[in-house]
Amino acid sequence: MLSAIRVSAARSFTARSFSSSSRASDLSKLTLIGNLARDPEARLTKNDKEYITYTVAVRNSGPPPGPDGERTRGSTTYHRVLSFNDGSNKYLRTLKKGSRIYCETTFELKEPAPDADPSTPQGQRQIFLRHESLKVISTPKPQEHSEESTEDRSFV
Repeated sequence: MLSAIRVSAARSFTARSFSSSSRASDLSKLTLIGNLARDPEARLTKNDKEYITYTVAVRNSGPPPGPDGERTRGSTTYHRVLSFNDGSNKYLRTLKKGSRIYCETTFELKEPAPDADPSTPQGQRQIFLRHESLKVISTPKPQEHSEESTEDRSFV
């Protein structure tokens, strides 16, 4: 009898977590590990709802080393993330430029309006990254001021 319960329990744990027949399992996520390119900014929507926008700079690794063994430096990609969660927004306001972060976002691609001018943002494909979670890996080191700059500030 006890072995039958174990077999039944084992079967319930091996059930599929994802199903291709259900749209509930669709997922569009982007994980970023990079540095804040600037301090997060508070902005308002057209309906006066506050949100926070921040930019994550991610350095790409670049191509493999050439025949001489030298590796060219990769490029940097900038990702703008929007947060509409009041609880997260309070925390995001405390972050500073240069902080190394791990960020999870949802990813949404909006196609341009058919009658929009292609030279305007409305006439171009737009990517929207909506903040889900963020962890700070490291904070920027405070800038040390030279003696000269300290003396200048004491007279101001």
